[in-house]
Amino acid sequence: MDKPPGVTSHDVVAMARRAIDEKRVGHTGTLDPMATGVLPLACGRATRLARFLAAADKDYDAEIRLGLATDTYDVTGREVTRTGRSASRDEIVAALDSLTGAYLQAPPPYSAKKIGGRRAYDLARADVAVQPAPVPVKVGRLDLVDLGESVVTVTLTCSAGFYVRSLAHELGVRVGTGACLQALRRTRSGDFNLDQAVTVEALMATPAETASRAVTMEKLLPGMPAVTLTEQGREWVSHGRVIGLRQVSGPLPAGAPWVRLLGPGGTLVALGQPAEPDSSLHPSVVLI
Repeated sequence: MDKPPGVTSHDVVAMARRAIDEKRVGHTGTLDPMATGVLPLACGRATRLARFLAAADKDYDAEIRLGLATDTYDVTGREVTRTGRSASRDEIVAALDSLTGAYLQAPPPYSAKKIGGRRAYDLARADVAVQPAPVPVKVGRLDLVDLGESVVTVTLTCSAGFYVRSLAHELGVRVGTGACLQALRRTRSGDFNLDQAVTVEALMATPAETASRAVTMEKLLPGMPAVTLTEQGREWVSHGRVIGLRQVSGPLPAGAPWVRLLGPGGTLVALGQPAEPDSSLHPSVVLI
């Protein structure tokens, strides 16, 4: 889906459930209500693959407003400080360079992270001071696209779980102006991009036609190694039995934490994990 502004990711899921008459629909990576862009939905049996799809890296276009800091780290929040100051291009570039690579990132206080079993945003709304624990993230690319008087436009590639709101806030801290996220558009999530995305309007107007554009399961997770099962192997997988060399056509991948198990006709029937100590695979996620 190409998520529109002003709705939650769960709202989009609910719309899809109604439009295609399928209860089993889930998204693969939350976008804040103000954000737009690529929101892959897993439907039917593919919902069992959602965690693998959500773990992929993502691309974003972001606008960061300098001189204003808020409690949510974006322009929808309550103003905390307003300096009205700007920063030079050299200062911005240096700060962006320091925010590239692998490091620990503190999620925003208004986030879905759990603290003591409660969502951080629930605690923050109850005026309880919270700071979710930092988590490891990676920014593979962070480029300055444009620098206006008070708005910095960037494009980036980051790991799953990265908060662009936290990036905006930290940029403001490092250049001394304060800052918050003004606009965000996700342009890619794993193997999915905007060229493949459909709008909510198209989904609601022509659900059958839109659903026909769904990506079939055998085309998912192309970066994961695959083996083709024999007929016996497919039968064993359907019962959750460990498979070995006699149940596959060809060698088993070595060193891969997960392997796609394809039926004789090429359909994805399971994801397998190496079963110690011999060369065999355990079907951990069965899709048939």
